[in-house]
Amino acid sequence: MAETAQRSFLSVADQRTLLLTGSLSPRDLVITALNRIDAVQPVLNCFVEVWRDEALSRAADLGRQPMTAEVFLEQPLLGIPVAIKDTTPWDGHPITYGSVTHRDHLAARSAHVVDALMAAGAIIVGSTNTPEFAHASITDNALWGATRNPWNLERSPGGSSGGSGAAVSSGCVTLAEGSDMGGSVRIPAAWCGVVGLKPSLGRIPMDALPGLWDTLSHHGPMARSVDDIWEFLLATQGPSRRDPMSVLTALRRPTEHDDDRVVAGLRVALSTDLGCWAVDTEIAATVHRAAGELAQAGAHVEIVDPGFTAGDQHLWIAMWSVFMAANYGHLLENHQHEMDSDVIGLIEAGNRMSAREYKRLELRRTEVWQRVMRVLDDYDVIVCPTMAQAPKPATKVEERRRTAPLADGRLHADDMTSVWNLVAPCPAISVPGGRFGPGPHQGLPIGVQIIGRPGREDQILALARVIETWSGSPKWQPTGL
Repeated sequence: MAETAQRSFLSVADQRTLLLTGSLSPRDLVITALNRIDAVQPVLNCFVEVWRDEALSRAADLGRQPMTAEVFLEQPLLGIPVAIKDTTPWDGHPITYGSVTHRDHLAARSAHVVDALMAAGAIIVGSTNTPEFAHASITDNALWGATRNPWNLERSPGGSSGGSGAAVSSGCVTLAEGSDMGGSVRIPAAWCGVVGLKPSLGRIPMDALPGLWDTLSHHGPMARSVDDIWEFLLATQGPSRRDPMSVLTALRRPTEHDDDRVVAGLRVALSTDLGCWAVDTEIAATVHRAAGELAQAGAHVEIVDPGFTAGDQHLWIAMWSVFMAANYGHLLENHQHEMDSDVIGLIEAGNRMSAREYKRLELRRTEVWQRVMRVLDDYDVIVCPTMAQAPKPATKVEERRRTAPLADGRLHADDMTSVWNLVAPCPAISVPGGRFGPGPHQGLPIGVQIIGRPGREDQILALARVIETWSGSPKWQPTGL
């Protein structure tokens, strides 16, 4: 039993080695994943669909081919169980978007990221929970209920890719897909103690939305290590004509000593509050210590004020409300009584905005871009917290998101992620930097966020590897599950 439990936390490389040596088969890996899901799903509620028979059938088919190095060059994720978010379509499979309005909905097509995972040999075992239409940083909805944080069942894993974060953190799958329009990969990564990447705009082609011209949205991987993030990224990256934003030159797999060369001499701008956030003191201290480790590894670290304001956060919310109104506003006529009140509020706010007002948001967003680029002209990356506060209660009844400045003049919002979607070409990653000490949040993970220049995932991943080596996070396993 202990050996089976440990198998749930193997890396992609470890699983590949066991497949190559014949020690395990794809069916063995799938059975391990399914058994782990069976063990934790009643407690965590991280999955909404588990495609057991289909996963076992695919594992049997993949297991009939010889397990050779040449085969793995063509299918680098051969036999690896993965999960996708309940907002990402897979042709013919249920997709509910966490909404009662879509309880019986089947996907009519597959997203690029699904096709890419399948082409790489991955085995999709299920879809993961999300708040209704991925609108919130807490994963709770009327259709599937609340997902729980593996580190503390009273807390939320974050959102909107909270089911994916909990599934990876608890060892159900090695890799999970999420989507990120305002931190929806990085928020659960931080609160669940895993790695989550918002790639550069278009790096992983985004064709899951009804329209192809959105400039906030990203697919992103979640994993327990930077190495496994690389595996997902290389298997799913574009370019692809299915996404007109996907024009980046493909990344190459780093060699053993690439990280040392990348990190040496990098200029790091450090900010624990981004100019306006109210940040938990233990989170700020953890980010400072992580930056110190980057300096020890050869980076040049300086404290910088990027000059964000509460208005920047509210700018993102305004753009998000228009997105919600355009894509889901038509549901209010017949389904308003079934929908989350926060979703309704966002739609109504979006409906009130005129086309001229929305266009003016682009002018404000341009100013944010120019401000960030002035920092990245002088520095290669920006380091800050992923989340300003510890994980919140698991259900939306208990905790409503706050985004308003209080009397102290600071922005009291949980996430420090949404503003980086305003500068979508810049990749951003959350990597575990430590855990809370004694107190009400004891043992809960703390995420460090690294933002890079457009197209430079290699730099932020190299720095993230330094931090995860220091924190030892790839070996973390929630207790009691």
